[in-house]
Amino acid sequence: MSGHNVWTHKGTFLLAAVGSAVGLGNLWRFPYLTGENGGGAFILIYALTIFAVGIPILIAETMLGRTSRQSPIMGMRHLTKTHKTSRAWESIGWLGAASAFLILSFYSVIAGWALHYTWLMLTGSLVGADAATISAGFDALLASPGLMTLYHTLFIAFSALIVGMGIHKGIESGLRIMMPALFVILIVVLIYGVINGDVRAAASFLFTFNIADLSLEGWLQAMGQSFFTLSLGMGAIMAYGAYMSSEASLTRTAIAVAFVDTAVAMVAGLAIFSLVFGAGLETGQGPGLMFVTLPLAFADMPFGALVGGVFFILVLGAAISSSISLIEPVAAFLVERFDMTRPQAVTIMVVAAWAMGLLTVVSFNIWAEGTIFHALFGRSAFEFIELLTNIFMPLGGLMIALFAGWALTQSEVMKELGTNITWFKTWRFLVRFVGPAAVSFVFLRTIPQVEGYVVPTLGALLIVGVFALSQRLRKSA
Repeated sequence: MSGHNVWTHKGTFLLAAVGSAVGLGNLWRFPYLTGENGGGAFILIYALTIFAVGIPILIAETMLGRTSRQSPIMGMRHLTKTHKTSRAWESIGWLGAASAFLILSFYSVIAGWALHYTWLMLTGSLVGADAATISAGFDALLASPGLMTLYHTLFIAFSALIVGMGIHKGIESGLRIMMPALFVILIVVLIYGVINGDVRAAASFLFTFNIADLSLEGWLQAMGQSFFTLSLGMGAIMAYGAYMSSEASLTRTAIAVAFVDTAVAMVAGLAIFSLVFGAGLETGQGPGLMFVTLPLAFADMPFGALVGGVFFILVLGAAISSSISLIEPVAAFLVERFDMTRPQAVTIMVVAAWAMGLLTVVSFNIWAEGTIFHALFGRSAFEFIELLTNIFMPLGGLMIALFAGWALTQSEVMKELGTNITWFKTWRFLVRFVGPAAVSFVFLRTIPQVEGYVVPTLGALLIVGVFALSQRLRKSA
């Protein structure tokens, strides 16, 4: 990658990383998990894990990108050669690219639903609608593969257009307009929720410190959320890090990304649950909260159609900022490896992801049951693809931590961190030992859904493999 491919402004990496991190999960999953798992107690565990695991691995992944100045796949190929380590470590790049590709395929389908609801809200179609009507409307959307394919196509095409325009004109310009606009919209929706909803009930739901409600599963969810929310292990951070200015502080930027990402989730939670409690509705989990409960809350509130439309524009914007970060790692690889133009590379990536996304589309209707995926894995095609990403991402993050912690030299890391020896030693301890242990724990709890003997086998192989790889790296460091 040529030297001129660096963000025009130092702060753009922050915008890009926050854009990648802030997505659909921030707007419903994090607030819901917080409320259901002891409120402030969940947030405390989440914050501790963000500091001990999330931020150190975020620094590590950014560092690998900035050191190599190449796409994740080509960058790891370069780093394994220069550090004389096993070529097996190139799999970090491939795991990231595979995760980005798979996530984009289903993320685009689900984000496409927000297009549907933006239109319904702005046209006033849901004003005064009751719960049965809105729920039936959502079911009708899921039952329509043609409509879902249309929205999936529109969403992924718009994301591709931004990335295809290039690093500066496309991604950078898009983020510099999109991210501030999203923050403004979020504040507007929060103010609306405070005026028309029940902000006290929302604050009590989210922030009451109740350690008794925090089970072991809640601890694991807090740890898992802190890892997944920062977009670690899917190539995006490494790809964006390759364009990061050498003068920008890795540590300060990583802390800022984690802080803004968490703040957005908190504000979104207050806004959303103010509306939900104000309307006397249940705090449903998953798509039901976003696409049934919230439209119902907006339906009976003053100016609800307008503000609801604005809210779903926020959802779309957050989804697009994440999707462009999913396209970039693979597109950058195709440009570097096969000397393609950026539009050609983006087209290949997006058309392939669009085609894969059709599996998710039909998982909600035509292939809802009785498919080969159900027969082999006991789940739909969409659920199987999601499971793969839940394996690839933490595995990639685990390997990133080990490679950065053991293979990179002290002088190399000190130069990149630009900091004192105390923080270097702290970071290296966290990234060598604490991060891998925590990610392995979460990883092994993620895959018990795969039945039978597979879990213990995978667990044993993972532990043995990680130990062997770290020993090999230790010898070469």
